[in-house]
Amino acid sequence: MNTPQSTNDNLQPSIDWTITTPALLLILAIGGSMLAFPEAGAAYAKAAKAFITGNLGWLYLSLGGGALVFCAWLAFGPYAHVVLGTVGEKPEYSDLHWVAMMFTAGVGASLIAWAAAEPVYYLNTPPFGAEPFSSTAVEWAHAYPIFHWGIIPWAFYAIPAVPIAYMLYVKKVPMLKVSGACESALPVTGRKAIGKVIDTVIALGIVGGTATSLGLGVPLVAAMSAELLGIPDTITTKLVVLIIWTALFSASAYRGLKKGIKVLADINMVLAAIAILFILLAGPTLFILSMTVNSIGLLADNFVRMALWMDPVSKSGFPEAWTIFYWAWWIAFAAFIGLFFGRISRGRTIRQLVLGVIGWGTLGTTTYLVIIGGYSLYLETSGMLPVAEILRESGMSVLGAKVISSLPFGKVALSVFIVLSIIFYATTLDSAAYTVASVCTKDLHNDQEPPRVSRLVWAFALALFTFGLVVSDSLEAVQASTVVFSLPLLPVIVLMVISLVRWLRRDFGTGVAKHTADS
Repeated sequence: MNTPQSTNDNLQPSIDWTITTPALLLILAIGGSMLAFPEAGAAYAKAAKAFITGNLGWLYLSLGGGALVFCAWLAFGPYAHVVLGTVGEKPEYSDLHWVAMMFTAGVGASLIAWAAAEPVYYLNTPPFGAEPFSSTAVEWAHAYPIFHWGIIPWAFYAIPAVPIAYMLYVKKVPMLKVSGACESALPVTGRKAIGKVIDTVIALGIVGGTATSLGLGVPLVAAMSAELLGIPDTITTKLVVLIIWTALFSASAYRGLKKGIKVLADINMVLAAIAILFILLAGPTLFILSMTVNSIGLLADNFVRMALWMDPVSKSGFPEAWTIFYWAWWIAFAAFIGLFFGRISRGRTIRQLVLGVIGWGTLGTTTYLVIIGGYSLYLETSGMLPVAEILRESGMSVLGAKVISSLPFGKVALSVFIVLSIIFYATTLDSAAYTVASVCTKDLHNDQEPPRVSRLVWAFALALFTFGLVVSDSLEAVQASTVVFSLPLLPVIVLMVISLVRWLRRDFGTGVAKHTADS
């Protein structure tokens, strides 16, 4: 096994300007342009998204299938029982805390933003040539969100988590940087310079993916607050929400990531469980359960087709607008979430990490989507609430607020979901600012924190970029942010895979037996 990298313990963490400068300037330039020229910015963003999804969609879908196959090899192959730490070491966190932190950081309030609206989009523009608003369209509308938030997306998260945890706890590399997890795949000549490029790309991807989440979350919380308080849902309302949010997660990022995130994650998991159970019991229970079983059957029958469907003949645009966008979004977040998942997975085996991320993550998103999505579809098909009309005229944020307020004790339900959203985004966004600051810091050990100034700078950069997306008032512009920033991350993920395989073969040869890992 390789020896740990040597470091100078006397060096103090400081901002790495070779990474910070290009990343920050690019983010400020794009965010500033979106603010100054919202219509032109939205148009350019849409054009970039159309170009990437139209010409490279096949690559994103191929990587999705490849990610699932590679995760299966990690979980059931010759290295499944490699311990990410010292052999016999106990996991750092209990299973419950581990799952809560993974789910809270990995999905957050984005799930709240999409859960009610996504099925309605598919109801209006269903896949596979189905007639809009037909019974077939209803079935696909309930099944497709489960696919888009299911095992392939969580496989994207699991892949970087393993090499990062391996780097930290097996190779004993003390630096929390993605470039370190790619090291074995990089040429010796120019390795340092390539590592700088990788970390710059990672910083951009984190900002792009996180801004997409916040670009959806700000309008949602503004709409729910307006519905709850009876105030207008205007751009001013959204700006106030963003300012309050920025102040909250900037303060959190300034204080440090380790203080309170576990507690917040646990609280939100309990609140989310109570909220979902309430919707299931107070809503159309039989309809939701029947649709869930039906959707599982549709997925089982059509999974491979859905995973690789490009629609090259009819060219409906469905794969580009949805599946490819979602894969890009998850890829943009993958390195950031992989850093976090790898950091909290000390003492677990590769199999436990992979199956835990994919299994528990998919179970959580599926439970949420089938219940809220099922309730939203029931409101439309029963005529109780014109959800399709609301979505068409007012957008997904207002729809989410209307769906939640239609529940029994609607005001209470809105209050709970506002709190859920705030905590979900607080844990995701202060983690993002913290992680970008870490990537942009030199001489930072994995048990140290990046400079506070850097955390604040990236928190405000995230806010600026997000406000540019909010001002554009375009869902497609928000989606484009993710697609564009995900593209440079594709080779980084491939490098991490190559590096991990080389490490495993050098350190463990042809494999490791279960009794070795457990002894």
